Amino acid sequence: MTTQTLITLFADGAVVPIILIAGYALLFLVPKGHRFEAYARVLMAGITAYLLAKLLASVYQPSIERPFETLGVEPGASYLPNAGFPSDHALFTGFLTLAVWFETRRKGLTMILVALTISVCIGRVLALVHTPLDVIGGLTVASVGALWYLQAGRTNVSPNTRTKHKNIVH
Repeated sequence: MTTQTLITLFADGAVVPIILIAGYALLFLVPKGHRFEAYARVLMAGITAYLLAKLLASVYQPSIERPFETLGVEPGASYLPNAGFPSDHALFTGFLTLAVWFETRRKGLTMILVALTISVCIGRVLALVHTPLDVIGGLTVASVGALWYLQAGRTNVSPNTRTKHKNIVH
C-alpha cells in the first residue's frame, strides 16, 4: 500500500466508520425517554455549525486556492470546488464526535471517534486539500455548535442511566 493510498484512506475513508459508530451510538445508546431532546440538540448543533461555517466562508478565506492548487499537484483526496475554509470534513467528523460524547458520555467510544477525527484532519492536510487553519476552523465551528449540548445538564436523567429518576423535587 502506497503512502498516497494511506493518506486518501485517512482523509476520506475514515469518515465512514465515524458515521457508522456515531449512528449506532445515537440510535441505540441514548436513553429511550430522552431521545427526542437529544436528537433536537444534535439537530440544532448541526444546523448552527453548518450555518456558522457558511457565514465564515463567505466573509473570510485565508487563500482562494487550496494547497494542491498552489503547488500545482493533484489532490490526494476528494474536495468541493471552494477555497476550503473551514474544512467540511473536520466540521462534520468533529460534530459527530461531540454529539456522541454529549449525548451518551461513552468515553471509550468517544476516544475512538476522536482518534478517527484526528486522522481525518491530518489526512486532509497531508492530501493537500486543506491547510491546518482550515481543519482547525472546522473543528472550532463544530465546537461552537456544541454549545447546544449545555442544555443536556438541565434534564432529570443522567446521560449514563437508562431509567428515569422519580420523586425529584424542584
